[in-house]
Amino acid sequence: MSADLREHLEYIKFEKYLNKLNKKLKNKSVIIYGSGSLFQYIKEHYDLSKLNITGVSDMKFTPEMEGQEFLGYKIIPKDKMTQYNPDVVLVSTLKYVSIIEDFELNIFDKTKTRVYPLARIPFWDLVKEIWSK
Repeated sequence: MSADLREHLEYIKFEKYLNKLNKKLKNKSVIIYGSGSLFQYIKEHYDLSKLNITGVSDMKFTPEMEGQEFLGYKIIPKDKMTQYNPDVVLVSTLKYVSIIEDFELNIFDKTKTRVYPLARIPFWDLVKEIWSK
């Protein structure tokens, strides 16, 4: 799996995109949504220290887990993300379109929080993902 993730991140030029995110999100509070293999691989192989990550959220994190640590970051249950008032939520999943759409329309719709992918895929791959629904 890690070889696949490495190849995928090289294909999408993740390091270049991460550098752009670092500049764009300087001094912004960030929550990472998605704690699966993609985020774990990125955390292990890339420097995320320039992002002001206030916590990691995932649907598997229960309210009782709030405040505990996952990979060195504070756990934030999904239903409590808005209470942390992040400037940005970075979605760390390979198929992120529906998650971003849900967050923008239903969770962060009345806030100034922006939602972006942590690892953005090329435009035509994105079109294929959308049309394959």
